[in-house]
Amino acid sequence: MAIEDRDDAYLITHALARDTLSRLRDVGTEQVAFRKGLVKLGRICGYEIIDGAMETEYVTVETPLTETTGERVRGLDDVVIINVLRAATPFVEGLLKAFPRAKQGVISAGRDENAGMNDEGEFPISIDYVKLPEITERDTVIVADPMLATGSTMCAVLDHVTEVAETEPADLFVLSAVSAPDGLLRVGDEFPKADLLTVAIDDHLDDDGYIVPGLGDAGDRAFRTT
Repeated sequence: MAIEDRDDAYLITHALARDTLSRLRDVGTEQVAFRKGLVKLGRICGYEIIDGAMETEYVTVETPLTETTGERVRGLDDVVIINVLRAATPFVEGLLKAFPRAKQGVISAGRDENAGMNDEGEFPISIDYVKLPEITERDTVIVADPMLATGSTMCAVLDHVTEVAETEPADLFVLSAVSAPDGLLRVGDEFPKADLLTVAIDDHLDDDGYIVPGLGDAGDRAFRTT
């Protein structure tokens, strides 16, 4: 299992995840390669969640020659993936390769860059659209956003997710490619029952609230809107 406990978060250390993230960080990686890289990284992260957090059960399998014992993953039909628009769209596309039968939700959320960060390191967040499926006590919920910076957007998203859920899901994961320590602490403090998963914990946030070294604006790079 390539998931390590780093106190404030769980770090996905799979070699292909690290390799893919390094390519995403590269300023020379153009739009198509960047978007495909996010898809690939989402798929790897999905497989790591299956390997590290989901149980298996033994089943009887009839092969062409004889009967034998096999092993299957439990709960693959009870997965909810929340797409934090828009940067998470290719990331979620990759997750769906690992969880093809997952229920999907969408939340369009973004921080007000013009307002800037307040003294507590938070941004005002606007929620423009929310469409979430039913969430039950059997579900594994994965809230995906490639960048976890100040944590302001993720906390606003999780507020909506927890309001919709009639009961606590079996597992709640916050999944990112790159995270800042400030954001991990904020989300962890406000939602202690959520497991924070990330491929990298970067050094710090700059004065504008961007992750350093980071990988730039994931949405702009994936959709060529710069």
